[in-house]
Amino acid sequence: MAVANRLNRIVAVLNKLPASWRTPALSWLFGSQVKLAGTAGIRVQEMTRQRATLSIANRRRVQNHIKGVHAAAMALLAESASGFLVAMNLPETKLPLIKTLKVDYRKRAVGGLTAVASLTAEQIAAFEQQDKGEVWVTVTVTDESGSAPIDCAMLWAWITKKAPVAQ
Repeated sequence: MAVANRLNRIVAVLNKLPASWRTPALSWLFGSQVKLAGTAGIRVQEMTRQRATLSIANRRRVQNHIKGVHAAAMALLAESASGFLVAMNLPETKLPLIKTLKVDYRKRAVGGLTAVASLTAEQIAAFEQQDKGEVWVTVTVTDESGSAPIDCAMLWAWITKKAPVAQ
């Protein structure tokens, strides 16, 4: 049985909203906690414990000098999708930490981007069963033409949170 944490309980409630409200609500939740993602305008299209789909529009605030989505915004999108997914699955007693962000830029992106991160049942079980560990999360990023302008994978680790120091 999967361990529910506060984040996945909130997302479960938001996922029951009508489709037209779901993306704005999930995006607001994410952007309120991950300020840079909110500033960049990252949108949460789908969020479950197995899969996260996030997108970013090719808007002026995230463009590079050739009017495409900036390389850093592409990496932010991929890291956000993988990080949100990892956070959905960690028990409250554990802390997620990114160890490696691997991004290979293959070609110029056309328009906005969509990132899809997913976890296997075995990866999800490891979060619950191990006090500390690490997992590679592959993220597929596609542009409006359907091409993958980047290849990426994120190495996420987790450790047990330290108890707060009494004052």
